[in-house]
Amino acid sequence: MSAFPSISSTMGRLINGIHGPFVGKVGSVIGSSWKGIPYIKAAHKARTKTVSTAEKGNRNKFAMAQRWLKHVLEFVRIGFKGYTPTVEGFLAAKSLLLRNSFEGVKPDIFINPALVKLSHGTLPLSADIKVEKINESDLRFTWSPVTPADGHIRDQVIMLAYDIENEKAHELTSGQFRETSTDTLKLSGIPGRTYHVYLAFIAHNRTRQSDSIYLGTVVFKEVVED
Repeated sequence: MSAFPSISSTMGRLINGIHGPFVGKVGSVIGSSWKGIPYIKAAHKARTKTVSTAEKGNRNKFAMAQRWLKHVLEFVRIGFKGYTPTVEGFLAAKSLLLRNSFEGVKPDIFINPALVKLSHGTLPLSADIKVEKINESDLRFTWSPVTPADGHIRDQVIMLAYDIENEKAHELTSGQFRETSTDTLKLSGIPGRTYHVYLAFIAHNRTRQSDSIYLGTVVFKEVVED
């Protein structure tokens, strides 16, 4: 029989010797890392207290934010790239949504689409941004052809139309250059659907992005026959 114990799920593994970080569980402590940064956290303990009404409300709020954003994952991954050194993408978008986009009084709270940011950054938006329905399947976006200070003619537009009620999003995350001053987003154009519309820009060198702008709703009305 070996004199040394075998490694199990209750034992940590030293990364850089005894003075370095560890990975795994040691007693009531868990060692891990994210993006190369070591973390230590307490191991989960079984809950004995009853969940309060306030906690239930917060859990419901988190669930609402999670469900709202899960249909626009690709967009927020781009829109919140580099949000902080340790948080970006979905987690960053969710944090901002939880802080700024809920209205109403608990328990009757809701997400206001006009307050949601799907992109955040220092890149400037162009002026005079507009959207219009040009047929039963396309949206046309337009903006000023004048490139703003700290912008670039080869910055690219990113666009999204979100049918929140039916949980369906249409997006284009690599659109036309800023200098073109227009681009088109194709939708399914299903009668009776309402789309909430957003636009942002991503830098020509993909190093940063602008805040998103909410452009209101576009409705595809049902045709009523006589």
